[in-house]
Amino acid sequence: MAALVATQRFCQAGKAKKLALTACMRKLLTILNAMLKSGTPWRVTASHPA
Repeated sequence: MAALVATQRFCQAGKAKKLALTACMRKLLTILNAMLKSGTPWRVTASHPA
């Protein structure tokens, strides 16, 4: 969801959609790379319990 909001904000700021999506992909890849290096597992946490 955060990537979707960031993409929308880039588009509202007048940036191209492809540029906005590429920026979000780069951010997610950076996070995943850091997780792999440190051996941190992916944890799914619910911010709003149902």
